[in-house]
Amino acid sequence: MNIFRLAGDVSHIVAIIILLVKIWRSKSCAGISGKSQVLFALVFTTRYLDLFTSVISIYNTVMKVVFLALAYATVYLIYMRFRSTFNSESDSFRVEFLLVPVAGLSFLENYAFAPLEKSQLHIFGAQILWTFSIYLESVAILPQLFMITKTGEAESITTHYLFFLGLYRALYLANWVWRYHTEGFFDQIAVVSGVVQTIFYCDFFYLYVTRVLRGSGKMSLPMPI
Repeated sequence: MNIFRLAGDVSHIVAIIILLVKIWRSKSCAGISGKSQVLFALVFTTRYLDLFTSVISIYNTVMKVVFLALAYATVYLIYMRFRSTFNSESDSFRVEFLLVPVAGLSFLENYAFAPLEKSQLHIFGAQILWTFSIYLESVAILPQLFMITKTGEAESITTHYLFFLGLYRALYLANWVWRYHTEGFFDQIAVVSGVVQTIFYCDFFYLYVTRVLRGSGKMSLPMPI
């Protein structure tokens, strides 16, 4: 494992913990898109179906458990524990516009190209779900960005969450570059999806640096998604 992947994983965990602490301390999920969090939970679920059947390393297994636990804890806090504070009217992004194209693309563009036999169906299914999770992760943040656009502003703690989430993806892109340079390994699906996801954060990164880090309590994101 290289430093970029480790730093990316740490940034990812920090982002989710920031979000959980924000919700728990304020006892409110105002300004948080429940739809984005459900999509992220779906990402981890479909990606880590091999949790109990395939062990690559202790680190890898622990990370799978941590991300699944944190994702579902977030969904629980939003839709169960602090449901009365959730603003469903602002969280109005049509997620079917993401799920349907992502599902279709997963069947059309994946790594399960070999002719199938009955004994291979489970492998094919796992590849489809893994690919689905990669594509879905690249767009799962859109409901949150759309919500910020719709309400016109975001609290600083929410922007910190988004910053670390974007940083995680940027570091993972560096991880792919490093692996290609040192190992000759290139995962086209993961890299292209990562680039797409990072692009969605570009405007946010600029506003984060120019406004939030300079002391403004809230950040406006007026441009349409």
